[in-house]
Amino acid sequence: MKLLFRILIFAFVLQSAEAYSWGTTGHRTIAEIAEHHLSNKSKKKLKKILGNQKLAYFANWPDFVKSDSLKRYKETEIWHYVNVTPKLNFQNFENELKENKTPNLYSAIQKQEAIIKDRNATKTDKEIAVIFLIHLMGDLHQPFHVGKAEDQGGNLVPLTFFREQTNLHSLWDSKLVDFQKYSYTEYADVLDKKSKDEVEKIQSGNLEDWLFESYNTAAKIYSQTPINGNYSYDYNYKFSGIMEDQLLKGGLRLAKILNEILE
Repeated sequence: MKLLFRILIFAFVLQSAEAYSWGTTGHRTIAEIAEHHLSNKSKKKLKKILGNQKLAYFANWPDFVKSDSLKRYKETEIWHYVNVTPKLNFQNFENELKENKTPNLYSAIQKQEAIIKDRNATKTDKEIAVIFLIHLMGDLHQPFHVGKAEDQGGNLVPLTFFREQTNLHSLWDSKLVDFQKYSYTEYADVLDKKSKDEVEKIQSGNLEDWLFESYNTAAKIYSQTPINGNYSYDYNYKFSGIMEDQLLKGGLRLAKILNEILE
């Protein structure tokens, strides 16, 4: 597992980041925030599964395995997102999630949770499930991973950001995060400043609530990001706060899920 991880890191560096979610900094920031909020019991159990490495070390592995030439994780490529009909109320949104029989972000998160809880699962199965859960909880909070099938979650929405041709999905995956010029540890420290009551409020709700929140956030961003727009400092000013809220929420909610599973 660890050898494959190192090989795929190298392969990832050779490829474009546009096909991936949150980029390396975003996913690692979320994992680092989560680590700040793990219970002592969860930390001990995770150490038995993952060893001494920080969660951030594994946070991008589910994207790295897309570069595996043997295609051992090919089936997981559709786990990173869920397509939902636009403009639904919560009840219809929830119904559509639960009626969707194609593997997706919603079902994949639940699948990883079940494996981690399963006393009969092997250590390797649990290790892979924890790693995917770390990553997929990050994907959940990248708004365009709960997006529209017709534009591939914003991938088919061209725009310019600081004179560079890109698309809406890529802008939110990495370019907006990277524009802030923080390392993942710096960003986690900057964002993770909420009081205990504020943390509990962010962690309230369930998987369906959080997906619906990202779905509505995506709709808001769509409405204020016209196709072929030319954006720079104005876009960062308008949306960096929302992006940072999503990173923080992803980290705090990942911690909640891990603490519940591992208690």
